[in-house]
Amino acid sequence: MSEAAPCIYSVLFLCTGNSARSILAEAALERVGSPRFRAFSAGSDPKGRPHPAALITLERLGYETEGLRSKSWDEFARPDGPPIDLILTVCDNAAGEACPVWPGRPITAHWGVEDPADFVGSSRDEQALFERIHDELLAKVEALVALDAAALSRGEFAARLQRIGSGL
Repeated sequence: MSEAAPCIYSVLFLCTGNSARSILAEAALERVGSPRFRAFSAGSDPKGRPHPAALITLERLGYETEGLRSKSWDEFARPDGPPIDLILTVCDNAAGEACPVWPGRPITAHWGVEDPADFVGSSRDEQALFERIHDELLAKVEALVALDAAALSRGEFAARLQRIGSGL
């Protein structure tokens, strides 16, 4: 008897600048969610490059950073964009913005965390903040990966994603 192929969910993490939180979340899900999950990130007003401290944090934690880039959510809203099952906003600005109409009606939830990209202070304190934000996002990503999404209705899955985002 052969095993069924794992269900693959494509997840898009959104943040306004797509330079820090959404990049950290994308990398975390790629690491702990593969092969069941594919991770992407984008922003409504992308900075054009990942924040240097985000890349340093990921590299210090042993992540592969090749290919991580800051990109517009327009890449994913087009009919020829990759199909997206879940959209998770990780900043309050992106959660409140008028989003594009996403093909395929993906489930959406808000996982807001503090923005480390605006930090002003020592590089040591900045690095500590980026690592704390990474750890917060990683905990949420691990909770997502632990869900038996195939056993949940669409509404139950959406509610669980919201609870993950609110820390419950």
